[in-house]
Amino acid sequence: MRAILLAALLFSLEAHASAVDRLNEFVKATHTLKAHFVQSVYNSKMDQTQNAEGEMMFSRPGKFRWVYDKPYAQILVGDGEKLWTYDEDLEQVTVRKLDRAIGSSPAALLAGDNEIGKAFVLSDGGTKEGMEWVEASPKGKESNFQSLKLGFSGKFLSVMVLKDYFGQVTIIHFSDMKLNPVIPASTFHFTPPKGADVIGE
Repeated sequence: MRAILLAALLFSLEAHASAVDRLNEFVKATHTLKAHFVQSVYNSKMDQTQNAEGEMMFSRPGKFRWVYDKPYAQILVGDGEKLWTYDEDLEQVTVRKLDRAIGSSPAALLAGDNEIGKAFVLSDGGTKEGMEWVEASPKGKESNFQSLKLGFSGKFLSVMVLKDYFGQVTIIHFSDMKLNPVIPASTFHFTPPKGADVIGE
């Protein structure tokens, strides 16, 4: 019986290490990334309220660009110091300091530095739907979400599942992911379009 319990414990520890290590390896090895994404938002009753898609890129540390193409045009750019959000339909740009805007957020997890443990409590989420899952709970009180799950297919990040404090769930599926592509530095610079209203810091 003791041998069985010990074997079960060792298996559990290996599973925990494999999932969390997968995330740590991904963060450590991926300096730049480019992917297509589909983002779906559900309310607390799991009724879908939003569906959007586009392209995302990042360059560590702290630089990223999320471009929403459908159903509305929106651009989010983190230039390492500020976060720029441009709503084309409203012709409005919102700008905030990056550290205040992000905190313990998914963007910080993906585009931040390699020391994930400083901002997140990581745990193994098991293997489901053919993916290894990692659960990340933000340590900071400034976070606007309660929990985050990341699903890995091999070395690629396939899914992010976010739940906020109101029970709203956001699921982001990634495809056509390219690890460490060459991305021009200008990608992470943003100049407000002429005529757009600029709000914020």
